[in-house]
Amino acid sequence: MPDLNLLHTLDVLLTEGSVTRAGRRLRLSPSAMSRALARLRTVTGDQLLVRAGRGLVETPRATEMKAKVRELVEEAQILLRPADRLELATLQRTFTLRTSDGFAETFGAPLIERVQQEAPGVHLRFVRKLDKSSEGLRAGIVDLETGVVAGTSGPEIRTQALFVDRYVGAVRSDHPLSRTSVGAPDYVAWGHVIAWRQGLDLGEVDDELRTLGRAREIVATVDGFSAALALARGSDLIATVPDHHTARLRDGMYTFPVPVETRDFTISLLWHPRLDGDPAHRWLRNTLHSTCRAELGS
Repeated sequence: MPDLNLLHTLDVLLTEGSVTRAGRRLRLSPSAMSRALARLRTVTGDQLLVRAGRGLVETPRATEMKAKVRELVEEAQILLRPADRLELATLQRTFTLRTSDGFAETFGAPLIERVQQEAPGVHLRFVRKLDKSSEGLRAGIVDLETGVVAGTSGPEIRTQALFVDRYVGAVRSDHPLSRTSVGAPDYVAWGHVIAWRQGLDLGEVDDELRTLGRAREIVATVDGFSAALALARGSDLIATVPDHHTARLRDGMYTFPVPVETRDFTISLLWHPRLDGDPAHRWLRNTLHSTCRAELGS
């Protein structure tokens, strides 16, 4: 097993770009620092720093490792530093959660109940998620987000899986489809309402239908799952929505599996790394995670 103390040594070496300066920061003699570099070269299988004129330059591998090594050292420092004592009973704070519609309706009430039991001075502010941008997290306007992790989230954003979801069809309780097992011919025989916003893609359903030589008629497009289900509840339209995400929104409706193969997707919790070590933020993340698991019976 590698000596993890070497990780800090490597970070200082790559930051300073000099064995002598790194030795001063680490309070090691030149000979001890040279031995540490030799060990790092053996462990990594790379020279890391090589002579160029009178100084040293990084190898390509060292350049590639540098940012990740810094990140790992920072994370270790956060984990190992003494945590501030968190007094939930007296905590006064408002957290802003950015979620797609349906999430607050399904998980919001049990989350608020847990929060109020443990920290009555904490308030939750739910704002609607209309796109995939993580700018609110970066700017500190949003404390937590939920959603499918996408390339637009940004590489620095922290994530934690909450649950795996899938698409289902939903119709009003007395719809003719509620009296039968819904197959592809039944699914395309009725009009559809779909929720669409930038970054949300239900095209996989249509692609799979196309392979069967079928297509559905999109009668209406709305900007959220709540509106899609409201239209389906009051008409003959079919709404295709995430199963767990919209469970409470579909109360009293007939739900059926989408009769084509679609991939499951993971709903995750997203936050900015500057809040990693915040005890109150960490408590809320854990509370939200456990609330989702309890509601889904997992």
